[in-house]
Amino acid sequence: MPDVKFDSKVLEDVKDALADHALEMFRQRKGRWMAVVELAHAERTEPGPDEDKFPSVKVRIVGIEVAPDDFSDERLRELQRGLYRRRTKGGTFDAELDPDVTRAQDVLKHGSGLLVGATSEA
Repeated sequence: MPDVKFDSKVLEDVKDALADHALEMFRQRKGRWMAVVELAHAERTEPGPDEDKFPSVKVRIVGIEVAPDDFSDERLRELQRGLYRRRTKGGTFDAELDPDVTRAQDVLKHGSGLLVGATSEA
């Protein structure tokens, strides 16, 4: 299996999307932020037949949106948990019974609906 590496180049669109969060990220050394991220293939490295190296792929963040509030943050965390369960339980009987797996599948099929029109009172 190829190693996955991240390209350190930050595109202007990504910088712009992070600008509103940069100061908070600087201040909170142990902070965490939920985001929707789009990755793109940036580079592929395939070692020669006599090299003792693993192949690798480098990906670049080409799109990102950081959750702007606690409500959106929690919805993204719910989706992440559902996607994790879907990935780790794929093809198992538990996947058919787990409501988070079903919800993750529904969200992917029908659109997020988790953030559209969301308010903190919801």
